[in-house]
Amino acid sequence: MVYEMDFTDTPVSTGTTIMAVEFDGGVVIGADSRTSSGPYVANRVTDKLTRITDKIYCCRSGSAADTQAIADIVAYSLNYHENQTNKDALVFEAASEFRNFCYNYRDSLLAGIIVAGWDEQRGGQVFSIPLGGMLTREPCTIGGSGSSFIYGFVREHFREGMSKEECVKFVKQAVQHAIYHDGSSGGVVRVGIITKDGVERRLFYNTESGESEVAGTSEVAGTGSSILVE
Repeated sequence: MVYEMDFTDTPVSTGTTIMAVEFDGGVVIGADSRTSSGPYVANRVTDKLTRITDKIYCCRSGSAADTQAIADIVAYSLNYHENQTNKDALVFEAASEFRNFCYNYRDSLLAGIIVAGWDEQRGGQVFSIPLGGMLTREPCTIGGSGSSFIYGFVREHFREGMSKEECVKFVKQAVQHAIYHDGSSGGVVRVGIITKDGVERRLFYNTESGESEVAGTSEVAGTGSSILVE
């Protein structure tokens, strides 16, 4: 029997494990990097942490096309808003725009979004918008297909009042656990730290140490990220 599948007819999905945690002074967001089309891995280094403004990001799960389109629309809208008011957009405003699209087009879209960021009014905030368009604020939230495998881990290890580095370690370990168990999650772990100063990006390989085990790479000091040494 010959196994055949036309991958051109299979929707491209971010598969996904996404996560965000609040800490005193900002938020930490994280995601894996696998984009799949059925059993086929369409992209193994996708960036699912999408910039909306300088201090607001979203984590995308569901249909890659749907989530990219919504993120582009919201980013354009908030950029226009900031230019007109000469003020930074609020995290709740961004989350509300996402909620409106996800709810009004809930029968057409496949999009689970986490909106996280920092603003002067309320500091670091995390909002969850699951399938269907509900909007809730939570100190810690997870989403995507891989989240089913780490609910116990998150409930056991999350605690309020964690420091920035504790949140980074927590997010990294949670996503790595999801990658291990979930076939639709994979690749590397991308982490973003959003504070009043903007965003700091980190990248961790899916190894025990989080560092590259490939010859010819070098760790970027203090980040857990690696760059290719020419």
